Amino acid sequence: MSKKLQAFYGLKYNPFNPEIPIDALFIPPKLEHFCWRVEETLLHEGGFALVNGDPGTGKSVALRILSERLNNRRDAKVGMITHASAHLSDFYRELGDIFGISLQFNSRWCSFKALRERWAAHLEATLLRPVLFIDEAQELHNSVLNELRLLTSSHFDSRLLLTVILAGDARLATKLKQEDLLPLGSRIRVRLYTEHASCEQLLATLKHLLESAGNPSLMTQELCQTLCEHAMGNYRALCVMSNELLSLALKREQPQLDEKLYFDCFASITAAKKHNRS
Repeated sequence: MSKKLQAFYGLKYNPFNPEIPIDALFIPPKLEHFCWRVEETLLHEGGFALVNGDPGTGKSVALRILSERLNNRRDAKVGMITHASAHLSDFYRELGDIFGISLQFNSRWCSFKALRERWAAHLEATLLRPVLFIDEAQELHNSVLNELRLLTSSHFDSRLLLTVILAGDARLATKLKQEDLLPLGSRIRVRLYTEHASCEQLLATLKHLLESAGNPSLMTQELCQTLCEHAMGNYRALCVMSNELLSLALKREQPQLDEKLYFDCFASITAAKKHNRS
């Protein structure tokens, strides 16, 4: 955030920036319950969790909050797959890098064995399963998803060695219904479906962001209501529009954002789009 923005509005940070602090994020009850189930069940028992929903409905926020909580657990080992579209050999390479194991890439069996032994040793020492986050999991190849299912369990599925958090859009839910992935789909133990928010939910989120950033009166009540009514239930769209307004208000040195600013900002954008199409 620019020093000018910070000084002019008395903000601790830009409340509409995707990189706002974890403790400033709004946590609805459904997300709180999901995190609690992962912490109190999957972390101890292992298995798969699924975060599924349309873009802009809160998946990334859910992953940030959950990963932060798990990272704060003293004995928890948390890793994240960054290349979801990788083929099986690269998937093993990334797993080896995450969990600090030198894998033999010319022998899948040796790699498979080494990972399971590392996870089992961690479990024996801490009683907590390592956790693997995979965002954009709809991009994973079916062979990788099936290999992950085999990697995580032993003793005829009676012992789970890893906790896996899969996150993706609607394509992931559809993918898990494919015949060769049904065994994995049936192992999803905890689910969070992020839906388009109501106007009231968006308004609660917006107010929380403003209060956390240090200026609850940055926007008029009327503007808050207008923004939430035009965000189409999408948290990301709400923040993008709010950020546009904040930038324009700073340029005008307008101390409080109001509905007039909204119409000035988005009327000009709509007019420019119509002009470009013509």
